[in-house]
Amino acid sequence: MSVPIRALALAAALPLALGAQAPRQQGGPSAANKAILSSEGYVRPPAVIERMILAPREQALILRDPSPDGAWMMDSLRGPIGSVQVFGRPHYNLGGLQIDWQANRNRTLTDRGAPRLRVVESATGTVHEISAPAGATISAPKWSPDGKRIAYLVNTPTATHIYVADVAGFKSRQVSSTPVLATLVQDVDWTADGRYVVAVVLPDGRGAEPARATIETGPVVRMVTPATKQHTPTFPDLLESPYEKQLLSYYTTGQLARIDVTSRAMQRIGKPAMISAVEPSPDGQWFRVTTMLEPFSYVVPQSSFGSREELWDASGKVVSVISNRPMREGADTTAGRGAAAAPDTARRNFQWMSNGGLSFMQQEPAPRRAGADSSAAPDSAAAPARGGAGAARRMDRLYSLAAPFTGAPTVLHESNARMSGAAFTADGKGAIVAENNLGTGALYAVYFAEPGKRYPMLRQRGWTANVGGGGGFGGGGGGGGGAGAADSLTFYTNPGSLMTRRAASGATEAVTTADGRYAFVKGTRYFKTWMDSTPQPFVDRIEIRTGTKTRRFQSPANAFVEPIALLGDDAQKIIVRHESTKDVPNYMLMDDATKGGVELTHNTDPTPDFAALQRRRILVTRADGIKFWVKLTLPADYKAGTRLPGMFWFYPYEYTDQAGYDRSVRTENVNRYPVAAPRSIEQMATQGYAVANFDPPVIGVAGRMNDNYIPDLRNNLSAVIDELDAQGFIDRKRLGIGGHSYGAFSTVNALVNTPYFKAGIAGDGNYNRSLTPNGFQSERRDLWDARESYLAMSPFLYADRLQGALLMYHSLEDQNTGTDPENSIRLMHALTGMGKTAALYMYPYEDHGPLTKETILDQWARWTAWLDTYVKNASSAEVKALP
Repeated sequence: MSVPIRALALAAALPLALGAQAPRQQGGPSAANKAILSSEGYVRPPAVIERMILAPREQALILRDPSPDGAWMMDSLRGPIGSVQVFGRPHYNLGGLQIDWQANRNRTLTDRGAPRLRVVESATGTVHEISAPAGATISAPKWSPDGKRIAYLVNTPTATHIYVADVAGFKSRQVSSTPVLATLVQDVDWTADGRYVVAVVLPDGRGAEPARATIETGPVVRMVTPATKQHTPTFPDLLESPYEKQLLSYYTTGQLARIDVTSRAMQRIGKPAMISAVEPSPDGQWFRVTTMLEPFSYVVPQSSFGSREELWDASGKVVSVISNRPMREGADTTAGRGAAAAPDTARRNFQWMSNGGLSFMQQEPAPRRAGADSSAAPDSAAAPARGGAGAARRMDRLYSLAAPFTGAPTVLHESNARMSGAAFTADGKGAIVAENNLGTGALYAVYFAEPGKRYPMLRQRGWTANVGGGGGFGGGGGGGGGAGAADSLTFYTNPGSLMTRRAASGATEAVTTADGRYAFVKGTRYFKTWMDSTPQPFVDRIEIRTGTKTRRFQSPANAFVEPIALLGDDAQKIIVRHESTKDVPNYMLMDDATKGGVELTHNTDPTPDFAALQRRRILVTRADGIKFWVKLTLPADYKAGTRLPGMFWFYPYEYTDQAGYDRSVRTENVNRYPVAAPRSIEQMATQGYAVANFDPPVIGVAGRMNDNYIPDLRNNLSAVIDELDAQGFIDRKRLGIGGHSYGAFSTVNALVNTPYFKAGIAGDGNYNRSLTPNGFQSERRDLWDARESYLAMSPFLYADRLQGALLMYHSLEDQNTGTDPENSIRLMHALTGMGKTAALYMYPYEDHGPLTKETILDQWARWTAWLDTYVKNASSAEVKALP
């Protein structure tokens, strides 16, 4: 079951045959390119591209995880680029959960572990290395509360075990005797005293895997009635049979265990269950346990199955039920549709406290309206947490509950606006609270011995206050509506978000000075003139009781310097990450935030060939006045005025107006150092192409933007071609186009709706919108609400109009919603029937976006051969207009 039976049959026939040559293409592939394009084994690209793909990126240090005492920084775990020898290990796809059944773990741990763990001394940059046992990898490292040890998972071919390393000497040893069940819970946790680690292990007496019946016992059954309407996206790899339900239960049922890291003695807690999350109390005597619930579903993935969060004692007895989440299998499970909201009066934001108690928030119900149906549930008519003038205010409260968690909770703080989060002070005697009300965000401190008193710290209109990171204004990515408050000057005066850390108790704790007098916020200052003004990360120190703010650090204007960690009792030292267009990212310890310091890392550029390429940012204006940006990459030796064959790579997004698009680019950082990812399309510039990468806007009325998809597609592409032609970069008669996922979908649409391109490359795409009838991307209408748009946007229906040579690739285990490999198979079938020039390459073991070196090298080999044949060496005759 590592690959569906259907996919295995196709994998054996890779690649599918080329179609007939289109009449207007001159000649055909050279003998060398033909050998590459027709090979049924993995092939290799030009040497410079292979060098960039295989560059040892994992050698660079990326410091992100400081030890609790600040003495050490842990390197982000990364291994070399993956291999089909690992990705091809047998595994099950069960409702979106991929399981390496031989090792009883999530497939991600098998595929993406690292051969070593590196730890860096914060004061000197000295690197210490912990190697995995031979043939194994390391995953999920976690500091002990005192920063003296690290617990981590070691993944062997047949099992996962827990190891603990001492940072004094960096000696490690296995502490688990029973293998970990790492299918749902994929890490370990410490108790606050550092004595125990908590994990889910294989249950005793588990028995053999369920056996599949030799002969099926009945048909596959699916039923729906008006009462059981399921308006869902087109999910991949749903459960398909009672047998798969049995497998899912078998491979997710584990035993909660507490392991003494010194004696290695293991205590089993409670009965085996389908545990999906666990968090121990500071003393290790209580456990917040979340379990996945049956029944399972055939129409939504495992991540949407029901769950229950409970509080267990050390014997496994359920003390209380914290929350019940029913299966998300309602009539409107597509994002953004009008499903009934859950009541907002439930207990929320649970976290352990340093005193061993449990805190949570809860908002009181709305007052019953006069004449309301008295039979209705109290929560069913709950009013919004904030409203206009005259709206009833409902108190929101922060509570604590003491062990044994059966008594009445104590009110720590209450507010007449709904709180979004709270971070406790180090002594547990106060908290910094985030609140957002009527479009204004606020951070303020409370001390539990001073009920009713607040100490304002930050307050700003148009800002979303939060704790634990994530606060700010957003601004990246596509989608979104028209102009609004976020376009005002408030975005450019972002006050940041509260800096927090995970306390030994498990609580979210504010980063403060040792005396508790000051807290810190971290943010980024952006500029309207982003093209020549680099974003400037900053750290501010705020006196908690007065709100007095002092700028502790700000990135200079000529580089991008990002604060990573504050060190020392008074946070007088700071570790930063520094980069610019000329400087590789490296880390530094600064004693004074305005001066240089100790260089902690000495990373070098793993892809100098990529950095040497020439780059331009070009503003393009459509015929209707809409403007957008194109990133153009040119060969390193490019000479002005030289017209090159062009390769476009794009991914459209939907907006309601120009302002919506402008918001998506205002966080652009022009001072990043150019490092290639293995699949960066800009690498094609090394082969003599002008590479244009852009995210063009599709603009229309909110909820109906895609009514303009086809005309905006044409206008966007025409504008880019005209601008790059006018500036002398491209030969407009030799153009290719490509994209991945929605970009692939748009690539095939470009080939059937415009006459501009000699060839296209489309990967992991959808080409028939009738296969996503309940919505896609930001489209929330279904096929029957927007029939004309769905059909017009389906290039499969217009495949007879396709111009240019189309190369498709698809991952056989594509787990993305709406891009089943069937899309590429059927389009290839249609193109074969019409004698179009096309090829389809389907890659085993890969998900939505390939990760193995064999696949990525192979793709680049075929892409370059395809473009050299049909674009670079194509006829210079003018491309004919569509009829």
